[in-house]
Amino acid sequence: MSPSLISVIIPVYNGERYLAEAIDSVLAQSYRPIEVIVVDDGSTDGTAQAARQFGPPVHYYYRANGGTGAARNRGIKLAQGDFFAFLDADDIWLEDKLDRQMAVFQTDATVEAVFGHTQQFYSPELEDGLKQQVRISTEIMPAHLPCAMLITRKAFFKVGLFETHWQVGQDCSWYMRAKEQQLNMVMLPEPLYKRRIHKTNKGLTKRNFMQDRVRQIKASLDRRRQMTAKNDTLSRSSSFTNHKTPD
Repeated sequence: MSPSLISVIIPVYNGERYLAEAIDSVLAQSYRPIEVIVVDDGSTDGTAQAARQFGPPVHYYYRANGGTGAARNRGIKLAQGDFFAFLDADDIWLEDKLDRQMAVFQTDATVEAVFGHTQQFYSPELEDGLKQQVRISTEIMPAHLPCAMLITRKAFFKVGLFETHWQVGQDCSWYMRAKEQQLNMVMLPEPLYKRRIHKTNKGLTKRNFMQDRVRQIKASLDRRRQMTAKNDTLSRSSSFTNHKTPD
């Protein structure tokens, strides 16, 4: 059998500084075949040139600014692969990421998504003063994030597209929805990608929106309660039907 095509979706906004390094890390993957879909979310810098310099299999698309979730969703609609993978324009994959994840799918056909660990690093240009302000753990840690995920097309659409109304935390919200759908997900113990810390990380520039995370947790709890109530109602209805005295 021919290997399955993996669609790699990279949303980017004013990311010319790091985009080429991110794309290089995808093109260096030991797994083939892949298609790379770069969705420019209304950039005003040299992002377009940074993406277009690669040519095929990198496909560049521009859209008006709508946020990371909307850019990812645009890439998903363009994707041709049986599997989806995601990478932020400022982060880096390790070269065997996709190979290690595909090995899990080949071993167990019931698996729907595979995650891995990540390691954070300070971008080389970051000043020492800012490093002191932004303390990070450099230890390897599990990452329930799109950048660390490989997922089947079918499983992704079971959960649905990324929500676009959150300023931050779309990743966490999507993962909570995946848990609610009870996807069969595997976490590999090894690091698969490196997360860059720099001046324009959303965690630094959009701290005012951190309440979004609280609202996302509440939304997940509400959905779970509604599902439990629905299941209880169906169970009672079924029990009543099965125990009804015949005429």
